[in-house]
Amino acid sequence: MHRFTLRTGPAAVAANEHRMVYRHRLPVRVMHWINVVSFFLMLMSGLGIFNAHPHLYWGADSDFEAPLLSMSARAGPDGEPHGVTQVGTHVFDTDGVLGASRVEGAARQTERGFPSWATIPGQQYLATARNWHLFFAWVFVLNGIAYVAFTVFSGHLRRDLVPRKAELRGIGASLKDHLLFRHPGGEAAKRYNVLQSLTYLIVIFILLPLIVVAGLGMSPRMDSLFGGWVGLLGGRQSARTLHFAAAFLLLAFVAVHVFEVIVTGLWNNLRSMITGYYRLPADEHGQEQKREPKRERRAP
Repeated sequence: MHRFTLRTGPAAVAANEHRMVYRHRLPVRVMHWINVVSFFLMLMSGLGIFNAHPHLYWGADSDFEAPLLSMSARAGPDGEPHGVTQVGTHVFDTDGVLGASRVEGAARQTERGFPSWATIPGQQYLATARNWHLFFAWVFVLNGIAYVAFTVFSGHLRRDLVPRKAELRGIGASLKDHLLFRHPGGEAAKRYNVLQSLTYLIVIFILLPLIVVAGLGMSPRMDSLFGGWVGLLGGRQSARTLHFAAAFLLLAFVAVHVFEVIVTGLWNNLRSMITGYYRLPADEHGQEQKREPKRERRAP
């Protein structure tokens, strides 16, 4: 049995900085990196598909006179296409990025929704973009099903993701800590905070199913096999809009996630997602329990 003593001061901070815990199990790490690769390839190929018709509508049909969002080009003073983006009735100048941009090697700007550096392929090839998108969509879906199954049956969902009642009561304090860039240390760093847990649950069980269902809703074949359900989404054009919106909500989640990884210790977080081991930072009191120099493994 280990003997524990409480230490404070610089010595405690130094000891805590060298304490390693096993934070992420191998299946979680593997599925995480599969998601990273497949998500970005899906996103870029999806933007390539969107460029074939860079407009969004609500309903069963395309209302060309009243799009929800539209990226297009108008003739500029020099006669070249000038990119604009319309959201509802508001028009924004987005030349060079959205609506019209220059493809590498081209002599002039061309009308396109997103720039070539953000799409797969860079040129406008709808069939190729669809092939990339559908292939990695299936990789993403199968990997997601495997992750949910592992999360449920391994106890990861109950143990690490579902917040406790006491944690739910601390949502306000957790939000304040994030806004002030105060992050947990010591024992608290071993567990997801309440905002992390709730965000992961929303992404896994709401946002990801929505993007999959809305994507299937754009397929006439799926609607013919199981008729009527696309109407629950508001129609095929509504499904396309929901799919697009969900993709950018996922991108926003990824951006915040990467930001948090950087500000809480880039290498430490990367190592934990590559090797599984995470170095616990000191808590705000610089306190830690003395223990033998042996790596600690989380409960299975």
